Amino acid sequence: MKDVQFFYDPISPYAHLAFAALPQALMGHSVALHYRPVLFAGLLKAHGQLGPAEIPAKRDWTYRQVQWLAHTHGIRLELPATHPFNPLPLLRLGLATAVDEAPGETSRYVTELLFQHVWHGGADAADPARLADLRARLQDHMAQRGRTWVEPDSDVVKQRLRANGEQALALGLFGVPALVVDGRLFWGFDALPMLKAWLDGDAWFQGGAWEAAARTAVGVQRR
Repeated sequence: MKDVQFFYDPISPYAHLAFAALPQALMGHSVALHYRPVLFAGLLKAHGQLGPAEIPAKRDWTYRQVQWLAHTHGIRLELPATHPFNPLPLLRLGLATAVDEAPGETSRYVTELLFQHVWHGGADAADPARLADLRARLQDHMAQRGRTWVEPDSDVVKQRLRANGEQALALGLFGVPALVVDGRLFWGFDALPMLKAWLDGDAWFQGGAWEAAARTAVGVQRR
């Protein structure tokens, strides 16, 4: 059984699409999936990048494309009332449900609730009343499992999120969704077929192309 790390931020529509498509992409393989919330903006800042929603023309295209991708793949996606928004409350709510044996992870059930909060219904993901409802639902979920609820604004939860961000950067992540398996990074919704090929043992990965990509010389750099 292989361990697959799925790094996500519910602010990303591509992460939502990838999450929904993962079961089909991994069908036939014995894997242990680990869902790790991470602050996308933190990755962007570390690499000196703007997010797609911060570039007006790219923002419009992104919203058009993700709706098209959802349509063609049969995945439910409705744009939220406002985007981007501050995802920290959602990330911390998710990690408030983490357990001691996996302090940086959310279950598939919790991860799905976070994505649905943003990408189902077209509502405001940052609305305090909706966040309060989600919090109550997650607290009830923990109570039913006999698990201790940790306050989302506690130092414990904040440290869990920081640790995920540090781990993500150490693994070379620059965006979400990102999947890591066998030390290899697969970025984006459109990388799922490539991930499946790796798990299938596709001979392409033995041909040297993966390693050669990192050796390509930089011809010019912007200052």
